[in-house]
Amino acid sequence: MRNILFLAFGAALTFGNISAQAADLAAGEKVFKKCKACHSLEEGKKKVGPSLFGVVGGPAAGMKGFKYSKTMRESGLTWDEATLDAYLENPRKFLKGNRMAFPGLKKPEDRENVIAYIRENAK
Repeated sequence: MRNILFLAFGAALTFGNISAQAADLAAGEKVFKKCKACHSLEEGKKKVGPSLFGVVGGPAAGMKGFKYSKTMRESGLTWDEATLDAYLENPRKFLKGNRMAFPGLKKPEDRENVIAYIRENAK
């Protein structure tokens, strides 16, 4: 009986995490609607802003054929999750001189969810 309860508890935790991940990605998709006017998740498809394909873990100014600001080209940044989080909170403050006009995402959960969504859908 104890083993059955242990397995049931473990299964509940596992399936609970899957649901939470799905909820985060769904929330991230909603947040991404603010981004998609300027950005695509498709490889090589630039809009006003560069494609975000492969951005998580990639270098700043990494899309070939997109004209980045000098500040972005010379930043030396790698877009890991922590850097993306700080940048998306307030792009102009984080990297002065970049051209992204977006004012930022103030809620930490919005940034976390949209980064997860981009990570999963732009690779």
